[in-house]
This record gives sequence, C-alpha cells and structure tokens, in this order.
Amino acid sequence: MSEQTNEGISKNKLKLLVEGKLPLDDIHALLRMPVKDADRFWKYLEVLQERVTWKEKILVRISEHLYVVEKGQERIVKCDCGHEFGDYRINWKLSSLVYARTSTEEFDEIFTTQNKPNPEIVEVREFYCPTCLAQLGVEAVPAGYPFLFEVLPDIDTLYEWEGKPLKSANKDWFQNKTATLTAKWAKEAGK
Repeated sequence: MSEQTNEGISKNKLKLLVEGKLPLDDIHALLRMPVKDADRFWKYLEVLQERVTWKEKILVRISEHLYVVEKGQERIVKCDCGHEFGDYRINWKLSSLVYARTSTEEFDEIFTTQNKPNPEIVEVREFYCPTCLAQLGVEAVPAGYPFLFEVLPDIDTLYEWEGKPLKSANKDWFQNKTATLTAKWAKEAGK
C-alpha cells in the first residue's frame, strides 16, 4: 500500500478503487486496516464528483450509475449521464425503462445453467436509464410483485455521524414517498 499515508488511503487510490483498477492485494490491505481514515467518505465523494459532468453536489452514491444529489432545495436521484429520476424518496425504478423477462426463451438468454427460475412464477426485470441506456438494476421477483425499493438512505443521519450535518437536514427527508406517485397515477387514471 505505497499510497497509504498517515491520514489513510490517498484520493488517487480511492479513484482506482472506484474505477475497478486497484490491485487485489491493495483492496485486501484496505479491508484489513485496523482503523479507517476519518475523511475517507469525503475523499470518496470528491472522487465521484470529479467523474461526472454536472454541477449538483453528490450526497451519496446508491449504485454503480446512480447518486442522490442536492439540487436547489431538492434531493433527487441522478444518473452518471445527467438524467434526473426525481425525488430520491420515490423509487427511481418507476421512472426508468423496464424490460421484463417472463418466458423460458428470455431466461435462456441470461441463464446458462439448469437452475433457471420458473417463468410461471418468477419474472426478471431489468431497469435502464432512459437517456444513456445504462443498466441500473435487475430484480428476480414473483410475477406481478411491486418494484423493489432497495435503497432509501438516511442521508441526514449519515452526515451527522460523519460530523458534517447538512444545512437542509429535516426528519421529513427520510420517508418512502413512492405511494404518493402511484396514488397520483391512480387518480389521473380515474380510479
């Protein structure tokens, strides 16, 4: 770990880690560090911010291509490419492109073993960004099951724990608002 300093891991090494270019020995050494550097989260956010072309402040990364960002008074989900999915408290999957695999033939395209799901009871959903078409997520669920909402971070508590509370902190941020959107759609549909 030549780039590990007294303060911890270097920003350059974090960049290599994010890019998937850090050697395995260095990754193992990071995992074995008895004490993690106190500013690693902030260095990580700097690395992420430098990788995107848009100006909104990244608050947290929620997947390979998705971030919760601060946009004015809002917190939204945003893709690497700049596509905005809206309020982070609403499942971003509702605003994505979805391909649902529901047949044996479609399962054969992605499963190479005999242990394939049964298409009579399971569907495999693939979620894509409407702008750049990056695959953002995959879920295998019972047919007709609602979209899984895997990540709803308590950002205010995280920032408080990290010693830098956000000015916009509010207990109302940490709640699932997905039902408000689906209720709006139902009302618009006249149901």
